[in-house]
Amino acid sequence: MIKISWLPVALLSLVTLIQLYYYLRYFVLLAFYRKKAHEVNRENAVSIVICARDEADEIARNLPGILVQQYKSSHEVVVVNDNSNDDTKYLLEGLYRDFKQLHIVELVQEALHIPGKKFPLSMGIKSAKHEILLLTDADCIPSSEHWLKIMQDAFAPNIEVVLGYGAYKKKKGLLNWLVRFDAFHTAIQYFSFALAGKPYMGVGRNLAYKKALFFKQKGFAAHHHIPGGDDDLFVNACATSKNTAVVIDKDAFTLSSPPNSWKEWMSQKRRHNGTGKYYKLKHKWLLGWYMITHVLFYPSLVLGFLMLDWKIILGIFSVRLLVQSIVFYKAMKKLGEKDLFPFFLLWDMWMFFYYIYFMSALWKKPKPHWN
Repeated sequence: MIKISWLPVALLSLVTLIQLYYYLRYFVLLAFYRKKAHEVNRENAVSIVICARDEADEIARNLPGILVQQYKSSHEVVVVNDNSNDDTKYLLEGLYRDFKQLHIVELVQEALHIPGKKFPLSMGIKSAKHEILLLTDADCIPSSEHWLKIMQDAFAPNIEVVLGYGAYKKKKGLLNWLVRFDAFHTAIQYFSFALAGKPYMGVGRNLAYKKALFFKQKGFAAHHHIPGGDDDLFVNACATSKNTAVVIDKDAFTLSSPPNSWKEWMSQKRRHNGTGKYYKLKHKWLLGWYMITHVLFYPSLVLGFLMLDWKIILGIFSVRLLVQSIVFYKAMKKLGEKDLFPFFLLWDMWMFFYYIYFMSALWKKPKPHWN
């Protein structure tokens, strides 16, 4: 029988081994990712689809960066004005005079029993002329003039879904750091699992898929009653190891306006985290074990230091820290978030409280609005 005094070290060892498995089996794939050279560079016809509600200021700041993309092939920018009460309509009409590739879809009625963004997004997709759809948000701006070209180039034969990175703009303050680390931490999971042949989600700030796939899935019909999930639940339902590609290129990222307050960010996270309970069972298990072992790691570490020889516990902690530091540094560098690295241990410890706090989103009913 295991002596009671050794139970903490046994728990810590097990939790650490499972955590190391995720880092060395999955997260390392993003950290050491290298883009494969294409034999043929593609230039497909593309429809960029954006939904906006009362976001005139964001459109004024960001939409020009999408309209001036350097792309020679056929493309259009579909903007769905979803019942806005501000100057969005007049701003879009003004931009159309200078950019004829802009296609405006005006919605003047709310969709009954379809909360969130899914109805306006569906209208935008149905209005799109081209087979390849590139999705982003009104508060997003591409990181370069080559975003469109790079994202569409990932549509090799048999590829139907392309996952991109939606970063947040850098600002001063603790909130911005935490928001950006959260985006990075989410990305290292969905990119790494996709590279391992287990895609489970994407972010609507930078996501592309084929129009035929959208109609094959009957749009968002399977989860139209849920306010969120127009990005992650759709990808979760239709992405496979054979039809999904990733784009990890700093010129193909999008940059979003970060939340301006803790309240705004927490409301956003509750809405997003609430969709996880609708993932496929295999994905819930995959993500669940990572979350559970992350939550257990620091309590078992403290318990071990209190009850056992600190040298043993420090040794276990150091192994995880070494692996984690290498993987995080390389992955943060890949995603343009290298300035987060000096404090990565603090961000990792913060994730313990993050998981505890937002765990309630798994059973609480989400709010019906999307913006």
